[in-house]
Amino acid sequence: MDTLSQFKNELEAEYRTTRKFFETYPDEKNDYAPHEKSMKMLPLATHIAEIFEWPNTMLTTSELDFASGDYQPKQLSTREDLLQTLDQNFKSGKEALEKANENDLTATWALKNNGEELAKWSKYESIRHALNQITHHRAQLGVYYRINNIPLPGSYGPSADYQAF
Repeated sequence: MDTLSQFKNELEAEYRTTRKFFETYPDEKNDYAPHEKSMKMLPLATHIAEIFEWPNTMLTTSELDFASGDYQPKQLSTREDLLQTLDQNFKSGKEALEKANENDLTATWALKNNGEELAKWSKYESIRHALNQITHHRAQLGVYYRINNIPLPGSYGPSADYQAF
């Protein structure tokens, strides 16, 4: 099985769908959150855009320790910033998948905080988790859009707002 090609194809499909969502992103709603415990809309969208780079990080490192300061979420302010970040991160993630070989997927990768291991997976499982995160968080963003009467693009087929596939 050619897992890397499958990951690349899935990343591309998720990119196309996410880009449709970001093309209609409402700059005036950056601070909107449906609940006090919810992320605000722009940090949520930024997080989604950043996930597209994760295959690169996962394939070129063995861990990410949040306390080390190597990772800081980007601070974006506009739809254009969001689209540019998505495009750059997609390119980085896709290129990493193209350069990798199947054996690279068997090594482990961990999330840590100040040395404490929060999660540890094979690099295959890590990338699978990242792809699932894109879908999960984009669905959250879709709820934010719906609550604010922003038409929802289709994800895996038509939506109530866009009937075309």
